[in-house]
Amino acid sequence: MERISYHRLASRELNEAAQYYESESPGLGAAFLDEVEDCTQAIANFPEAAPLITETIRRRLLLRFPYALLYTIYHQSDRVHVLAVMNLKRRPMYWVGRE
Repeated sequence: MERISYHRLASRELNEAAQYYESESPGLGAAFLDEVEDCTQAIANFPEAAPLITETIRRRLLLRFPYALLYTIYHQSDRVHVLAVMNLKRRPMYWVGRE
C-alpha cells in the first residue's frame, strides 16, 4: 500500500508548478518533479524529521525550488498525507483548513 497520498488541491499545485517551470525552460518541470519525488521519498523514510509548523502539520523544504511540502502523519495507519505543495513566495497560510 502506498504510504503517501496527496490532497486533490496539492496534486493540482504540483502539476501547475511543474507546467510553469517547464514553460520557463524545457526540462525544468521534470527537474521540479524529480526534486518533489526525492522530498516525498525522504518524508516516507523519515516522516517525523521535518519540523512541525502547527500541532499536526510538518513542512519539508525542497532544496532547489522555493517550495515546501506540507503534510500530516496518520500514525494509526502509518500513512502520510500531503496537504499542500506550497510556493514559499506566495500567500503563506492559504492551505489552512485542508485535511
